Amino acid sequence: MQIYEKLEKCLKSVREKTDFVPKVALILGSGLGDYADGIEAVATIDYHDIEGFPVSTVAGHKGRFVFGHVEGVPVVIMQGRVHYYEGYPISDVILPTRLMGLLGAKTLFLTNAAGGLNPMFNAGDFMLIADQISSFFPSPLIGENIDELGPRFPDMTDLYSARLRDVIKSCARSLDIPLREGVYMQLTGPAYETPTEVRMYRQLGADAVGMSTACEAIAARHMGLSICGISCITNMGAGMSGRPLSHEEVKEAGDKAAPLFKKLVTASIAAIARA
Repeated sequence: MQIYEKLEKCLKSVREKTDFVPKVALILGSGLGDYADGIEAVATIDYHDIEGFPVSTVAGHKGRFVFGHVEGVPVVIMQGRVHYYEGYPISDVILPTRLMGLLGAKTLFLTNAAGGLNPMFNAGDFMLIADQISSFFPSPLIGENIDELGPRFPDMTDLYSARLRDVIKSCARSLDIPLREGVYMQLTGPAYETPTEVRMYRQLGADAVGMSTACEAIAARHMGLSICGISCITNMGAGMSGRPLSHEEVKEAGDKAAPLFKKLVTASIAAIARA
C-alpha cells in the first residue's frame, strides 16, 4: 500500500534523527508560527530532511518539526502545516498528523486562523472547536483502509473531546481569556468565500471557516487520538464587515492575538497532561 509505505519511510527518516516520544502533538496555525521558538526544544527536523514528506509553500510557515517540552510535557510541534489548496493529494495533507501519531502522540491539539461566520464574534476572538463540518473537501480516508492505523468506518461522535474542551475552558477562565465555542468548517481554498457562500455556511451551522484542521482531525480520530482545537478569529466572513478580505489582514490579526493565544495553549497543554 503506497500511502502506508510512504508513511513508514517518513517515520524511519525521523527515527534516524531522534528517538523523542511526544505525548501531545501541536499543529500551529497562522499567528502562532513562532510559538515553538520559545519552548524547551531537544530536536528540530526540517520537512525537507524527511524522505517523501510534503513541504508547506505558504509564506510564514517555517516547515519543520520541533520536539521538546512545554511545562514539562513532551510535545511534537508542527511549525507550518500543509494545505489541500497547495496542490497536494489529501493523503499527503494529513500525512504529518499520522506521522505524529506513530511517533507516540496520544493527543492532537489543533490551532488555526479562521474567518468568523457567527455575527456575535469579533476579529481577535478565540473559538474552542466543539465540532466540525467537513463535507466540502475529499475525506482523507477515501481509498483502501489502512488497517494498521484504524478501522474502515471510524465513529466521529465527540470528535473534539468534551473532556479536553472542559480542560481548555477551565484554563481560559483561570487566565481571564474570553473563549467562544462553536463549529468549524473546512473549505478547500485558496479563494475566500463569497458573501452568498458565507450566508449558506451560516445556515448550515458553521461559526468559523478556514482551509485546514478538519481533515487532520479526521485522520487523528481514525488512529484513536484524542483531539482538541482552537481557532483564532482573524477576520469576519465576506460581506459581514464591508471590507475585502486579504491574507495580510489575517496574518496581522493573528500576530496581534498571538501573545494571549500562546498563554492559553501553554496552560492547556499542561492541564491536558494532568487530566
